[in-house]
Amino acid sequence: MKHSHSVKAKKHLGQHFLADQHTAQRIADSLVSAQGLAVLEIGPGTGALTRPLMERSDIDLWVIDVDHESVAHLKEQDWMPSDRILEGDFLKMTLSDSFNEKQVIVCGNFPYNISSQILFKTLDTIHHVPQLVGMFQKEVAERVCSSHGSKVYGILSVLIQTYYDAEYLFTVPPEVFIPPPKVHSGVLRLIRKEVQPEGFRFGHLKTIVKAAFNQRRKTLRNALRSAGLSLEGIDTATLGLRAEQLSPEDFQDLARVIQETHEV
Repeated sequence: MKHSHSVKAKKHLGQHFLADQHTAQRIADSLVSAQGLAVLEIGPGTGALTRPLMERSDIDLWVIDVDHESVAHLKEQDWMPSDRILEGDFLKMTLSDSFNEKQVIVCGNFPYNISSQILFKTLDTIHHVPQLVGMFQKEVAERVCSSHGSKVYGILSVLIQTYYDAEYLFTVPPEVFIPPPKVHSGVLRLIRKEVQPEGFRFGHLKTIVKAAFNQRRKTLRNALRSAGLSLEGIDTATLGLRAEQLSPEDFQDLARVIQETHEV
């Protein structure tokens, strides 16, 4: 695939354009059948991933880019309908309004500087996003999929794994991008769990998980107490553990036990 020189990668937008057709095809093929669902590609850039996505007959593709140059470039292409190209910031978008309450699969070679925020935004709109397939920095993708007990296990690991089945699909080397990033990338697939956990609000769980990991060297007793959370009803053995020792299910149990003392 020829790289278009009409769009220059902008450092401040964290852009690294994919310039390898095989990798783009692999990502597009990683979307689990999406019959009739909208797919929103974030940061299409020069359209390397957009083309193989467009070729899939089972998806209804839209793209969004904050970069005017990318949007203008894609609108010049005869293979992409102009009315499907949105100029704007995904992080400020209200998915339910933009897609009339329709389910939306999020996809993309995500700009590194907002990739974690894209995951948090997805969590905020769980009921609208049944699936996400995206390219992240390798360490971010690994963290999301890591198990408790691992040094890289953290806030995103717990929150994502509570609501989604996360799978690390494959690693992508720097040389398939223009310009090449300094690190390897990893492609991640999230599929929303059929049965969503109940008995607590997402906002409440997030508060507890953040409190535990923000002071990850402290025991849960000290970390939760310093965040002003009630320890009532939590067994002593659990209070003696550190955040990384608790599985996502353990955190869900905590969220059911710890009363919400104030709205988050």
